[in-house]
Amino acid sequence: MALVKYNDRSLRNLTTVPAAVTNNPGAIVHIKTLTASSSSTLSFVDGSDSVVLDNTYPIYKFEFINIHPGTDNKKFQFQGNAAGGSDFNETMTTTTFGAGHKESGGSDYFLQYVASADQAQGTSFQNLTCNSSLGADNDQSFTGTLHLFNPSSTTFVKHFISKINFSSSSNYTINDFISGYFNTTSAIDEIQFKMSSGNIDAGQIKLYGIKDS
Repeated sequence: MALVKYNDRSLRNLTTVPAAVTNNPGAIVHIKTLTASSSSTLSFVDGSDSVVLDNTYPIYKFEFINIHPGTDNKKFQFQGNAAGGSDFNETMTTTTFGAGHKESGGSDYFLQYVASADQAQGTSFQNLTCNSSLGADNDQSFTGTLHLFNPSSTTFVKHFISKINFSSSSNYTINDFISGYFNTTSAIDEIQFKMSSGNIDAGQIKLYGIKDS
């Protein structure tokens, strides 16, 4: 490989692509984008509407892009449904913490564990925005990610990790971290998102599959 370094910090005459690129092309594959429009729920169901949520990938990633609630003081939630199940009520154990800082600055900040947002063998929808409620001002929204690991396993529980930043109804920027597992050895092949009440006014949720390295 011929490699020449120039003063403008660029690399020219690169004749061989690094192995890290050639050995794992398309490691992250876009599967489906759902766009909210006053939607009560957004659901990803394996085998429906081009959705893949099976053993094709060991890791699935959901991206939340400028999700805007229809009304103020709501929380964003998710649940799963096992293959062959009839409802989104799988047993979960979860843990949460977050940090926040108010627009006004000063000492209006926090870092805390949120015990009230946990589930211990619960079957409710899990809040992904935990420290406060979402703001519904025209310029307020939230973004973030949720990773779901090996949902098709019939041996192990199904772990997930979420990280979200949002503008709260009390004008804080809040970074919430939520993790846990679906306590089932059945495959999880459906995931649903919704607000604690009301609609998802706007925004997108993108689903990606992450290949084996």
